Amino acid sequence: MLISLSHKTITFITFFFLLGPSPILSRDAHVINFRSPNLYPESLAWEPRAQHFLIGSLRQRLITAVSDAGVVETFISDNTLPSDASFLGIAVDSPHNRLLAVVHSYPPLPSFNALAAYDLLSRRRIFLTPLPSSDNNNDEHSPCAANDVAVDHHGNAFVTNSAGNFIWRVTVNGEASIFSKSPLFTSPTSPTNNSLPGLNGITYVSKGYLLVVQSNTGKVFKVDEIDGTARIVLLTEDLIGADDIVVRDANVAIAVSPMNKLWFMKSMDSWGEGSVYERLAIDVRRFPTSVTVGEKGRLYVLYGHLNEGMLGDSGREGFGIAEIRSREGQDEYVWIFGLIGIGLAYFFFWKFQMKNLGKKMDHKIN
Repeated sequence: MLISLSHKTITFITFFFLLGPSPILSRDAHVINFRSPNLYPESLAWEPRAQHFLIGSLRQRLITAVSDAGVVETFISDNTLPSDASFLGIAVDSPHNRLLAVVHSYPPLPSFNALAAYDLLSRRRIFLTPLPSSDNNNDEHSPCAANDVAVDHHGNAFVTNSAGNFIWRVTVNGEASIFSKSPLFTSPTSPTNNSLPGLNGITYVSKGYLLVVQSNTGKVFKVDEIDGTARIVLLTEDLIGADDIVVRDANVAIAVSPMNKLWFMKSMDSWGEGSVYERLAIDVRRFPTSVTVGEKGRLYVLYGHLNEGMLGDSGREGFGIAEIRSREGQDEYVWIFGLIGIGLAYFFFWKFQMKNLGKKMDHKIN
């Protein structure tokens, strides 16, 4: 009988591990497919008050809202901007009820680099601040390609320059200046891929600093929000091609590459150094360029097909926002269900043993 019970127990455990956790591991993550002709969005942000995503456009002077169900609404249409200007990086400044958006014109159009601020409720523009190419009129002008933006709790915005490899700061009142021109950003000691941009994705960490990724070197920089001093984060690998970076909490950051992968990084010393603890393959055919943290800490990637948009309006209508789930979280589910399975197996084993003991007692009494 004990052999039979052991066999049943083993069968139960095997059945549980095969069937129990599988819905968690195999179910599809949330994917939002939406349609907007020739939008080609480059940037993605979550607006917690209205519970929707906001995305910029490479080909149109639009910022679009996309609901969790894929319903598309024109959120900002700013025809006062230069013709063919693009909305690149965007950031939601919830404490000040604003949306900040990088405005840039690509060659051969005349150079235009600015930061626009819009009221999230009225959707009216608060300011449009041109971004300077030098500290003053007497300095040599640096090449400029405004790219991404992050905002601190005081409403100061920080904008990366992918061509000149420096960072602008725009105050809450719309006053712009060059914030950080660290020599680390242009150090010749790092191998570079000249076909890729320089400083690119930027995110703010509540402890008082910024994390910035440089696409062509794969380096991540920690930049002080007060004085702009920078240091290289000592990571276990370079993130070559990384386009955007976001923090899920002070110790975990995620970067995305449109031609490679998604990196999960962790640091336990406020980003003096860190490690890449997970890499996830993503659909590079859809050219993911931005990553953001949505409701309940969920991670989302934007599939904007930007590579097509750079060649012109191809008539594409379909784009996507996909939830990305870390295997680390899935492993936690496996352990939880595993412990539950072991507990249930032990309970059934104990129940069968007690049943047999009762039968033997009855047999002896009779």
